[in-house]
Amino acid sequence: METPGSQSSLHRANLERVVRAVRSAGALTQAEIARTTGLSAATVSNIVRELKDMGTVDVRTTSASGRRARSVSLSTEAGIVVGVDFGHSHLRVAVGNLAHQVLAEEAEPFDVDSSAAHGFDRAEEMVGRLLGMAEVDRDKIVGIGLGVPGPIDVETGRLGSTAILPGWRGTNPREELSSRTGVPVHVDNDANLGALGELVWGSGRGVADLAYIKVASGLGAGLVINGQIYRGPGGTAGEIGHITLDESGPVCRCGNRGCLETFTAARHVLPLLYATHGTDLTMPRVVQLAREGDPGCRRVVADIGRHIGSGVAQLCNLLNPSRVVLGGDLAEAGEIALAPIRDSVGRYAIPSAARRLTLVAGALGGRAEVLGALALVLREMGDGVLLGSAAERPRSSS
Repeated sequence: METPGSQSSLHRANLERVVRAVRSAGALTQAEIARTTGLSAATVSNIVRELKDMGTVDVRTTSASGRRARSVSLSTEAGIVVGVDFGHSHLRVAVGNLAHQVLAEEAEPFDVDSSAAHGFDRAEEMVGRLLGMAEVDRDKIVGIGLGVPGPIDVETGRLGSTAILPGWRGTNPREELSSRTGVPVHVDNDANLGALGELVWGSGRGVADLAYIKVASGLGAGLVINGQIYRGPGGTAGEIGHITLDESGPVCRCGNRGCLETFTAARHVLPLLYATHGTDLTMPRVVQLAREGDPGCRRVVADIGRHIGSGVAQLCNLLNPSRVVLGGDLAEAGEIALAPIRDSVGRYAIPSAARRLTLVAGALGGRAEVLGALALVLREMGDGVLLGSAAERPRSSS
């Protein structure tokens, strides 16, 4: 047994610190590990050599700022992570390794409102198929990240609102998928996972404070504060879709009137265009037509942007993020949506907060949430999975 403060416990803590830094970033040079962890270059060098001998990390020669460097990443043989993203109209699954490499990925149409059992059956089938495509064994899975389009209670893992997914009433997504697969499952809502995906792989890289805005069947925000997803004590942080814009406006699914969501979500705005474009219209089609110059679609997209901008302005006033990333279907509209959002932020946000804000479209498109599910596992899995008892062997002092 290690004694707190002993040399062995300090060494173990340093091992975990280096593994955690590499696991979060995907790959770091030894100099970057030293800056991130606060450890000396000599200590990092010794620990990296030890982790390489243990088979925990891979080391390759690279260059940084024109100089030769050693890039460190978790071993591609150390384990497999799986991401499962349930959207309202799709199911997307990805398989990756601990070095932040996506090995296989697939998406298919799916009505998530049908039933939770049917959804998990389909997810299991896709996971099995992708494992075969990636030529990896199921027993290599160390964790699964699961995204659902609704608020999640961070303590119980249950959906916070059965009105959003009535077919999932009474289910605990985390426990259900874990019992089926026999591996740890980490669950979060789609907006939080979109934020995490863009933070690790996309438009949020290198930013410590950001908000990811997803517009789909609803409107939500994933909030990143000091590099960490902020969920709030009940898991409902970021529900900006229920900011009230008009107390006499349309009734929202939450029971209030005039929520921001009732002016932006697909099911509320698409009927505005049915008379001219038919009732089979979808939001991706609206965005495509807007980019092609259709005046009605451009007006609807711009109006959505202006309304979203009022919600973003409130986020700026409250949290003062340095970047806002627009995700979901609307991100494909580019400046047709971004420009009106900026106009509203400039009008309603505190000037100092608005000046410091960068507003960009997401870089990952529809993949943001499933990549965020992979990143969730990489962040939440314990370091003991990678170190095990190997870290207990006698080491040289470092």
